[in-house]
Amino acid sequence: MKPRNYGLLLVHLAVLFFGFPGVIGKSLPLSPVELTWLRVFLASLGLLVIIVIQKAKLAVSGSRARLLLLAAGFLLAFHWTAFFKSVQISTVAVGLLSYSTFPIFTVFLEPLILRTGFKKSYLFFALACFLGVALMVPEYTFDNRIFQGVVWGILAGLSFALLAVVNRVLSPQHSSLVLAFYQDTVAMLFLLPLFLKSHELKHLEADSIGLILFLGLVCTAGAHTIFIWGLRFIEARLSSLISSLEPVYGIFFGFLFLGEIPDFRTLAGGFLILASVVILSWKSSGPSS
Repeated sequence: MKPRNYGLLLVHLAVLFFGFPGVIGKSLPLSPVELTWLRVFLASLGLLVIIVIQKAKLAVSGSRARLLLLAAGFLLAFHWTAFFKSVQISTVAVGLLSYSTFPIFTVFLEPLILRTGFKKSYLFFALACFLGVALMVPEYTFDNRIFQGVVWGILAGLSFALLAVVNRVLSPQHSSLVLAFYQDTVAMLFLLPLFLKSHELKHLEADSIGLILFLGLVCTAGAHTIFIWGLRFIEARLSSLISSLEPVYGIFFGFLFLGEIPDFRTLAGGFLILASVVILSWKSSGPSS
């Protein structure tokens, strides 16, 4: 197999696995905090095994880098907790599509924080994206579960955008796998006090434990590893385009396993969101940006 085709296969497979967490979070009788803690705990163990096998160095030099890792761990903990809250309170489609706004936040945050270039055309895509979000909401009141889900999904997207900016600062000096390991570990420690107060784990059945293992080891540690490996063989623009399929896969899995069928408002809003994000990701990852 040609290296580029091999890279395409790996990235597609990783994004396919990225589409499962929403369905798993909706299926399990656990709170968002419990789901997130188990996910990062298992992911950190899985990544540590991979790091040991690859004999990667775990050292992180500099107090600034350590502080950024703490911030990244907190953002990761909040991001996944907000995402699981979104899908549980609304639908998998609403949670994934509202979270998918994160590239819009990223193109505004990077110039603000990192002093990179900004194009006025980004405003148009941001407007189109949030018009798509507005279309999904039938009623702007916190009594409406779709509105609640969109708010939590946007918070998940905003926190992920901040995490992406932090990782852009850290990644030139550190391995992506090592960064992911430390961020999962820090997120686990942040959420540990809240997790210890939970009591739902005592009532889990064998199939639920299997889903948790699949979520942490396959959908997080494994998918992250093969995604990073695939990036070695394909260009950034193409990986961004493939990554935009995550909500598509997730919505399909929501229909397949949960019987959730998005209504017209969700589909129309989702189309606007994904179209804006795909075009913006393509433009912003180009050499001219």
